[in-house]
Amino acid sequence: MNRGWLSPAQLESFDAAGTDAHRIFSAADGWVERLGQDALISYKTVEARDEMFAALPSWSEACAWRPQRVFGKLLPRQNEDRDPPALITGDPALSLTTEIRENGVRYGLDFGAGYSAGLFLDQRANRAAVRRSAPKRLLNTFAYTCSFSTVAALAGGETVSVDLSRKSLDRGRANFVLNGLDPARGHRFLADDVLEVLPRLARRGEKFDSIILDPPTFSRGNKGRRWQVEQHFEDLVLAAMEIAAPSARILLSTNCTKLQVADLERIGRFAMKFHRRPGDFHREPAMPDFPPGHGARTLWLVPRG
Repeated sequence: MNRGWLSPAQLESFDAAGTDAHRIFSAADGWVERLGQDALISYKTVEARDEMFAALPSWSEACAWRPQRVFGKLLPRQNEDRDPPALITGDPALSLTTEIRENGVRYGLDFGAGYSAGLFLDQRANRAAVRRSAPKRLLNTFAYTCSFSTVAALAGGETVSVDLSRKSLDRGRANFVLNGLDPARGHRFLADDVLEVLPRLARRGEKFDSIILDPPTFSRGNKGRRWQVEQHFEDLVLAAMEIAAPSARILLSTNCTKLQVADLERIGRFAMKFHRRPGDFHREPAMPDFPPGHGARTLWLVPRG
């Protein structure tokens, strides 16, 4: 296979694990993802898109998997320039809503809903870690379509999912239903500003043994509050520590290129020192479809006491 493309053996391994959503190619100027029966090319330049599209058929033949549709999505420099994926080839009459599997868990996708179809593939290992740890209570901030909440619920935990977008939370409820879960039993979905919710939870004395902190690089909260991850992530971690149960696991995650794992560790150490709680750090093993430098920077903070 050409450099950067998933091997046939790796593809078979994903299939055997009940996963049909993963990267199949990665390079500096873009990547290709398998999303169920479809493929999505994310690209920085039109030339990169055309090169990946031209190479896809030979990879498909070698791996005996051919997408029914291929979508393309420009990776813009500014968030305001983000557009939904556009169909490159395939039947335009097919529904833009579809379904994928990850380690046997089902998630709904919608290629027409916006820039992101519904699942961030670079969090696969962390979702698997949440399911293995089987938290009793999970808080999922900036929850988007509630994938972390879904795996925690499948492991028997109660969940609280917080996101400003009601539409995203509705898609999260739909993911619960896809997996035979009742979203109304032991689960809360709060369409609210995370930075306002965390103090309320602390005042009520609520505690969580798993907390997901995967904020956007930039956003605006309630009342136009400006959020910039490199400036405000520390405040977010400090607030989360207030509601972290003993031996809680707190996921620190960012796609901001200005923050690296070392920065996440520095923020975590400051938060533990501020709250006078010792602790450790943990990283999940690298995933075979995400080369170094690709995907979110993530680190698990595990405070004690």
